[in-house]
Amino acid sequence: MSQALTPELKTEFIGLLADARKEFETIAKDEAKGQFDSLRGDTLKKMDSRLDELEAKFAKPLIVATPEILKSKSRDILNEFLRKASGASNAYRDDAPEEIKSMVASVDAQGGFLVTPDMSGRMIAKSYETSAVRAYASVQSITSDVLEGNIDNDEADSGWVSEQGTRAETNTPELGKYRIDVHEQYANAKISQKLLDDAGIDPAAWLENKIGAKLGRTENAAYIAANGIGKPRGFCSYTTVATADDTRTWGQFEHVATATNGAFPASNPADKLLDVIGAMKPAYLNNSRWFTLRSVNTLMRKFKTSADAPYLWEPSLVAGSPNRLNGYEVVIFPDMPALATDSLSLAFGDLRQAYQIVDRLGIRMLRDPYTAKPFVMFYAIKRTGGGAVNFEALKFIKFGS
Repeated sequence: MSQALTPELKTEFIGLLADARKEFETIAKDEAKGQFDSLRGDTLKKMDSRLDELEAKFAKPLIVATPEILKSKSRDILNEFLRKASGASNAYRDDAPEEIKSMVASVDAQGGFLVTPDMSGRMIAKSYETSAVRAYASVQSITSDVLEGNIDNDEADSGWVSEQGTRAETNTPELGKYRIDVHEQYANAKISQKLLDDAGIDPAAWLENKIGAKLGRTENAAYIAANGIGKPRGFCSYTTVATADDTRTWGQFEHVATATNGAFPASNPADKLLDVIGAMKPAYLNNSRWFTLRSVNTLMRKFKTSADAPYLWEPSLVAGSPNRLNGYEVVIFPDMPALATDSLSLAFGDLRQAYQIVDRLGIRMLRDPYTAKPFVMFYAIKRTGGGAVNFEALKFIKFGS
């Protein structure tokens, strides 16, 4: 015969669990004080006996008003309660969330502090693009604050004469002079002395490397586009004109215009590349290269002479050999001017002949622990300059009229 789970039995069962919890808590406190009350032991025995009776009743099939059937026996529930300290009112419910007082890694106070992360992972550094101008320009170290040199861009006159003809005086060539000043670039960062002493890595070496890399990127950008006031003058900052070498004023670069604002012409765009190559004197072609942005390079890689023809881009098939466009290497300079109306975003020529970089010593780093205590100042300086010296050796495509 089956036994229904009546409200009375349910109430009694919950009450027994609550009483048992109080009794065990009291006994635990007494034992902590070195005391023991035998009467409480008798009380627990009576509770245990009554729980046995309830267990015998619940062991039979139960008839309840819902389709859910209780899965746990009363003694199992009591054991779970005593072990996990669950609330008595929820101990017999399968759908009740468990409030388990245990050690877990997800909670700092309950053991998470004991799980320390492994700090041996590699440092991930952001990649900063820069223009390796030094690899292609002329670089010279000096012992003063300015470099001067002569410009030989004039020629002597001559003439034809008979055996006994009068030899009139002919013109002698004149010399010019160029001047490149050295400018100072600096960084002045600080780190606390405590961090220098206690950090898990060497923060001083890390900061010095970061400063050195930043100084390098800053000067590379200046060699391309700076205006020359208190800094190097970039080769893209000079005046350009659509005049050939023999008639152009010295100090100006030649350009070939695309006649399309901020873009190559829609029809036969590769012809502009041939125009620039054709304008260059043969003496400079052997060491000439294209200098441009990645975005412009992507456009040029798509050039064809016709829809069915192969690309003009010549991918390298030999390790160490550069990719070429119309037979010349393409060098990516991220600091070239962005494509816009009248921008000089593509240059062609021998940069070693055209541009001079001047260095006065290298990077000097000074540690100053006195000025801003408790911080240590890391003061870095580098003196460098740059300017164009040969205005025939480099030409531009001007993306405009």
